[in-house]
Amino acid sequence: MAKLLWHQESIEDIFKVLGSGQNGLTDKEAAKRLHQYGPNELKEKKKRTPLVMLLDQFKDFMIVILMAAAVVAGIIGEMTDTLVILAIVIANAVIGFVQEYRADKAMEALKEMAAPQATVVRDGNAQRIDARDIAPGDIVLLDAGAIVPADIRLIEAAQLKVGEAALTGESVPVGKNPDVIEDPSLPVADRKNMAYKGTTIVNGRGLGIVTATGMDTELGTIASMLQEEADVKTPLQNRLAVFGKKLAIAVLAICAIVFGMGLLRGENPLLMLLVAVSLAVAAIPEALPAVISISLALGARKMVKKNALMRKLSAVETLGSVTYICSDKTGTLTYNRMTVEEIYGNGKLVQRDDPAAADLTYLMMALALNNDSQEDDEGNLLGDPTETALLRAAQQHGLERKKLESEMSRIAEIPFDSERKSMTTVHPWHNDGFVSFTKGAPEVLIENGVNQWTSDGPGPLVRNEFLQMNTEMASRGLRVLCVAMKKWETEPDTVTPESLERNLTLLGLVGMMDPPRDEVRQAVALCREAGIKPVMITGDQPVTAAAVARRVGILPENDDEGTISGRELEQLSFAEFENRVENIRVYARVAPHQKLKIVKALQDKGQFVAMTGDGVNDAPALKRANIGIAMGITGTDVSKEAAHMILMDDNFSTIVRAVQEGRKIYDNIRKLIRYLLTTNSGEIWTLFLAQLVGLPVPLMPIHILWINLVTDSLPALALAAEPAEGDVMRRPPRNPKESIFAHGLGAHAVWVGLFMAILVLGVQFWTVRIADPRWQTMVFTVLCLTQLGHALAVRSERESLFKQGLLSNKALLGAVVLSGALQLATVYIPALNPIFKTQPLSALELLICIGVSSLVFFAVETEKLIRRSLLSKNSA
Repeated sequence: MAKLLWHQESIEDIFKVLGSGQNGLTDKEAAKRLHQYGPNELKEKKKRTPLVMLLDQFKDFMIVILMAAAVVAGIIGEMTDTLVILAIVIANAVIGFVQEYRADKAMEALKEMAAPQATVVRDGNAQRIDARDIAPGDIVLLDAGAIVPADIRLIEAAQLKVGEAALTGESVPVGKNPDVIEDPSLPVADRKNMAYKGTTIVNGRGLGIVTATGMDTELGTIASMLQEEADVKTPLQNRLAVFGKKLAIAVLAICAIVFGMGLLRGENPLLMLLVAVSLAVAAIPEALPAVISISLALGARKMVKKNALMRKLSAVETLGSVTYICSDKTGTLTYNRMTVEEIYGNGKLVQRDDPAAADLTYLMMALALNNDSQEDDEGNLLGDPTETALLRAAQQHGLERKKLESEMSRIAEIPFDSERKSMTTVHPWHNDGFVSFTKGAPEVLIENGVNQWTSDGPGPLVRNEFLQMNTEMASRGLRVLCVAMKKWETEPDTVTPESLERNLTLLGLVGMMDPPRDEVRQAVALCREAGIKPVMITGDQPVTAAAVARRVGILPENDDEGTISGRELEQLSFAEFENRVENIRVYARVAPHQKLKIVKALQDKGQFVAMTGDGVNDAPALKRANIGIAMGITGTDVSKEAAHMILMDDNFSTIVRAVQEGRKIYDNIRKLIRYLLTTNSGEIWTLFLAQLVGLPVPLMPIHILWINLVTDSLPALALAAEPAEGDVMRRPPRNPKESIFAHGLGAHAVWVGLFMAILVLGVQFWTVRIADPRWQTMVFTVLCLTQLGHALAVRSERESLFKQGLLSNKALLGAVVLSGALQLATVYIPALNPIFKTQPLSALELLICIGVSSLVFFAVETEKLIRRSLLSKNSA
């Protein structure tokens, strides 16, 4: 079926193109078309089976290296090493599998939006059929509460309103009519003569002809985009992949050198193979994948307490790299509650909280009585958002609707329709005749007005005054309604627009909007301080979007170039758009594929994008974004399944708090990586230099595994609990392309590891020279304790531990004490001596070990002192 612009076509032309009519298709023709176009359902691409998903977890380069080390260790008889390494690898794979399996549910949620059944006209008779059996050309009946089963061009519409928020982002139900719309570039949200698959009939009834089914619908287009978009790897995943490859090359090279040197010196080849394997085990941080996963899980747990639920664990640290936050307006930056902001009456403009608004008695009376909203038992207002906003304003200024209605009950009405753009109700007037209240579009009521209400009663209407005020209020992004009245001595004989909605007395204008959340302006300012650019992407009109953006600080007051509409965006080539994308702050009336276009353009510019969304239309962009953020309260299941993170309170400020937490988590991951790499560096230098200078093999494989999995892991996990440093939101986002060794991490690991090795080999040289039989136990103990001192020193890259205080991270202090106690247990508990190949040390030997080990702590504190001095000189 050729994809025509159905909203431009007349019903007669559409009947011809689709070969249908008022009586619908015949059953035979419907069956033929169903065979031609396929069932009216969303199709999924072939998915990976759970087994394939699980096996894919073992493709990571670091995991491959660990498995290779486990195999080699098993071959030479070190089964303990093999079992421990395999346990770590399997645990890591299970965590990854669970995350990925849960994330693969977006298409299932999208399919659940489809209507199960629909009412169609075939052979002139209405019949209920499965929605999957609908074909192009079918005539469909639409009633309140129904889900639209396919894309439909309306033929008839009576008071028809459709909830399209999930598809277009439009927060208010959209009034529909069957009139032809000429504009060819109209976005989906503005096609008032169309109803789209997956949206909901809120009010009224309609009749329409099916123009598209299944994957050819707007919902189907989103499904295709969702399945085509691949997940974007996080910075940490990329860094660890690069790190793993570099590490593998370095390990193989060092092992080959050591093995070759040993053979040249005439050493036993089996012994040298054991040394080479020990070196490989020392070089590979076995605990790193598990420690990082646990660290991210702890971070995700903390974020839940701040109303941010992380669906994908790897995304926790990604928040720290975010450079752009593309946020929806409704409900995220605003309260998602229409509110009266300004009122114009008696020649004065007043704000909603101004007590002077209570003096506009008749206007407030009209807002309360000409109103179809309902109140539940708990006092909550239900109904159209505009209606509830107007009633709230009347209640705020002292009018009780129940009391008014007992005296002035509604005796007649003319409902709102899109042609008249007005609604009128008729009431008794204090036993003195009758009154009709009318509300509607200002341009219509001003044209039909003859008087305006003043403090002295009715006076001649000054049209220009009302028109100018309407323009001013609309320019501030307000949705403006005009309110009027007309008095009658007797009850009107005829209730028609001609009799009730002419020769009106205008009471005033009411300006409404969905106001920004109170805390958002501060959150936006914090974003700017942190080097993050907030951007608004919304389905609302450009004027409304720009007004809200200015109020919260996203768009500067005098910036007229920072706003672009979906229509303008459609006319730009991708290259032209990329040249402008970093200067645009507000996107209005955008289509689903345009949200994806925005994300891709920013990513092509090297930006790291967080994208918020709550509708089906947001799902492809949420999946493509570096961080997709779905709304927990208003969000559809589709958007939640496609996202990396869910805001449980739908609040923009929560995103900023999550970014702050993400930066802290990444800082802490860097600290634990710094700690673990330095530990492994110390082990490598120790084994390598011992061979180089002709000392005996200083450490057994069990010693290395103990250090890597126990002595290292506990402090590394505790470093994940380190509090955020003071400047975490006063520095720019880190470059997502920067190496894991950036900012001196690699150099630190090399020189501190070398210093550890010098201290350890110094103790070995001395103890071997004096023929101390406990020399290997002392070497093992010194290496363990140097690393515990190092753990205390790396809590910050700049601040001294003495300034931070030992008790500011009690978890780390506890981990260091516990690790030290466990190390002493391997030395002094007789049952553990044969397992760890250790011997009890004398008090003097233990004191020597502690004294030598402490030098690493003071060396790192000196490094930080030098760094602070250089920073203060550069900033001076």
